[in-house]
Amino acid sequence: MTAEVEDTYAEAFRSLYVEFMITARDRKWLDHAINAATGYGSSSIMCDCEAGVDQYIGPDCASGIETPDGRPGAICQLHVPRFRKDRVEALEKALLSRVAQNVLTCPTARCFSLDGTPPSYRLGRKLAFFGDGFETVEERFGRSMWVVPTMGGDFCIDRRFGYRDGVMGGNLWFMATSEEASLLAAERAVEACLSVPGVITPFPGGIAASGSKAGSRYKFLFASTNDPFCPTLKGRPGVDSQLPDGIQSVMEIIINGRDLSTVSAATQAAIAASKDIEGVVKITAGNYGGRLGKSWVWLVPDRH
Repeated sequence: MTAEVEDTYAEAFRSLYVEFMITARDRKWLDHAINAATGYGSSSIMCDCEAGVDQYIGPDCASGIETPDGRPGAICQLHVPRFRKDRVEALEKALLSRVAQNVLTCPTARCFSLDGTPPSYRLGRKLAFFGDGFETVEERFGRSMWVVPTMGGDFCIDRRFGYRDGVMGGNLWFMATSEEASLLAAERAVEACLSVPGVITPFPGGIAASGSKAGSRYKFLFASTNDPFCPTLKGRPGVDSQLPDGIQSVMEIIINGRDLSTVSAATQAAIAASKDIEGVVKITAGNYGGRLGKSWVWLVPDRH
């Protein structure tokens, strides 16, 4: 049975984002660097940014994209909301701290820029100060890079990292008759997003089990549990449940990317990969009636 795909939209909004490439001697150390550099990057509500892996590249990868040093690599993205007044500075701080603390320190890792044209951050120069005067600019892998001597060997990083306008907050909800079904649907959706270049799915494994609503009865909270869609709260006094009968679990994925068309393409790939899973009753998305963002990602685009 194919799940109902609701004719609605995910209310995404503009972001400022930066892309960078990490390479390492093998997949083991590449994943260590990626996991550390993108960790604690699920939601901009409390994290410094939203972070994740766009795609794996290099030898034996389906992407067909080669890395500058011929080793296994991955492209990562960091996003901050465009409506932040300090967005340029906030994104640079997140990029510098994450690369300095988690890529520089990771054995065998290197860091490359995908686009160093303006506007850009002088990330390489700032990180190179770690070399304490022994840092140099050299030609490595066909490009001019900062080389920082470390106890483990030379760390190489490109000089400039460009930042651009993007989109964040695309989302899908998978309503199912069991936790197993909703989780499987979300997992398949995340896998499908990985096949679309230019997007990331923050949150652990790309999935959010704790979808939230804006605001809270507690004044110190910006967001709280989305009680109308919590299965265990259905029928409780004071809860206006909006769940269909029989729904036992709702998993969510968030999709950020380079632009609206890319996020929309990933959304359609995710729906196609998850709509036929047994137990998935409905696929929908969260929005705020247009009050949050103007980048609407329609789930049934041919009707709009």
